[in-house]
Amino acid sequence: MTYWKEKRAVITGGTLGLGRALAGVLAERGARVALVARGQEGLDKAARELADRGGDVLTISADVTNDADMPRVAATVGERWGGVDFVCHAAGRSMRSLAVTTPVQTYRELLDLNFLSSVRCIQAFHEMLTESRGHFVLIGSLAGKVAPRYYGAYPASKFAVSALAQQLRLELGPQGLHVLLVCPGPIRRDVERRYEAADVPAEALTVAAGAKLRSVNPKRLSDKILRACERRRAELIVPGKARLLFTLSQLWPELGDRILRKNTPDSD
Repeated sequence: MTYWKEKRAVITGGTLGLGRALAGVLAERGARVALVARGQEGLDKAARELADRGGDVLTISADVTNDADMPRVAATVGERWGGVDFVCHAAGRSMRSLAVTTPVQTYRELLDLNFLSSVRCIQAFHEMLTESRGHFVLIGSLAGKVAPRYYGAYPASKFAVSALAQQLRLELGPQGLHVLLVCPGPIRRDVERRYEAADVPAEALTVAAGAKLRSVNPKRLSDKILRACERRRAELIVPGKARLLFTLSQLWPELGDRILRKNTPDSD
């Protein structure tokens, strides 16, 4: 019997990308999985795929940017399962632009989706998670530790997620809640996304914004996330060598900036 057998797991953004991969790995390990996303069609498709592999799946249509939806999701899970052991907030999005040309409204939108939705999620689930000594997983980013060029409002929204994770560890950790911050590089997709922006180099419109980074396999990352939860680790950085850049940027900002500038394309 694995650690995850019969564990009650909730994943926001659970129909695509990392959220979908994580749901699959949890289902394979015997967990009960609640998928949360806006589109019912995507939820139904993901649920069928997981059920075909023997998964016990609950789907809940909800918008993580709506203040009323996450309490409703938590209530539904509580009524169905009597509690929860694992919540991963995987909903979010990136973008490409210059910081100074990104509209203020876009900053608001990304802060709402990438950061404030994390707050809504933990506020809705923290009592159940604390009671079960469960796991709250926040999907941050390498750009939540250092802020490369051409990401527009994205780094600011992910830096806030990193700060929230540390606060939660300090405030709720002594009560039994485990908080894991995951900071991955670009996650591999079946169809690689290209962004649109008129004010950045063409190379920056790729998934890694032109940086020399290999994309991360979502299933392998899911395995790492669950292993980190079992060990109740504070952070998971992928690739691990990025920690050196984070340290250098804190101790010697000029050197950190030089490395980031060298590893992203120059403006035309």
